[in-house]
Amino acid sequence: MLEKIESIKSEAQNESGQISSADILEEFRIKYLGRNGILNDLFEEFKTVDKESKGKVGKSLNELKIYIQGIYDERKLTFESGSGSAADNMDITLPGRTFNKGTKHPVSQAIEEITGIFERIGFQVYEGPEIEDEYHNFDALNTPDYHPSRDMQDTFYVDSTGKDRQYLLRTHTSPGQVRIMESTKPPIRVVVPGKCYRNEAVSARSLAVFHQIEGLYVDKKVTFRELKGTLNYFAKEFFGETLKTRWRPSYFPFTEPSAELDVECYLCKAKGCRICKYTGWLEIMGCGMVDPKVFEKVGYDPEIYSGFAFGMGIERPLLQNTEFLISGCFMRMM
Repeated sequence: MLEKIESIKSEAQNESGQISSADILEEFRIKYLGRNGILNDLFEEFKTVDKESKGKVGKSLNELKIYIQGIYDERKLTFESGSGSAADNMDITLPGRTFNKGTKHPVSQAIEEITGIFERIGFQVYEGPEIEDEYHNFDALNTPDYHPSRDMQDTFYVDSTGKDRQYLLRTHTSPGQVRIMESTKPPIRVVVPGKCYRNEAVSARSLAVFHQIEGLYVDKKVTFRELKGTLNYFAKEFFGETLKTRWRPSYFPFTEPSAELDVECYLCKAKGCRICKYTGWLEIMGCGMVDPKVFEKVGYDPEIYSGFAFGMGIERPLLQNTEFLISGCFMRMM
């Protein structure tokens, strides 16, 4: 039977070179692979082979089936592609196919540019978890139980029945600061980019999901002057040398003193419009010196260490940086 298998293999090989159409290919399939074809007859005959030869014959028979099936599949693919003889109809002068890989999202580009600016002056990038517990999101940041931001209407809480802590989708990237200080000794100089979640009404000015970049610098004898110098440097690098900035006193539970950094509205050139609420200025970030109570929560001695923190939403600086939007984003999409 082994000789018979080799003879059929040789016959199929010879016939494969004569398959010039889909009809001839179908005849080839019926002859060898059909229900009443040669291979089916061989498998029936295989049942009568003695046990001693069964292994060797069975192996050869399976190899024959794979070989003939391969001939059929290859020729079928050729005819379905409409190329007939693939080698004869191949035009090697045709240009190669190109694929549009797309571009990065403007928010991703802005995060890379902003973190790059801070990396140039010694900051490292850290990414914290998006699902946080109340301690890191509120308690460790000196936010009391009665603070309105802890309400269900502002925070997305996660069902944590049976667990020792209440979990939530982080409302800001500030918990990353706490986690860094818990595991690292000063000096610390980091920025923390990432998504944040708040139960906001969707409008032209706000979404339930947005992006922030938090910054933290802790060392001995850190001053408010260093905070202003750092953020003024960032503003000039990101928004340009000509855009004016201003500082306003503010309040945050985890910084004291606290301030807001504004930049001149680019649309109205500080004359007043809907975007800037007719003030001529757009709020870019909040900042301040880290409250000593936050240091106590993470085991730092506030008599030895001081530091500053800042946080900004990505979407608003991105809106403000028109040069970045036009040259860095829209032009890449064209």
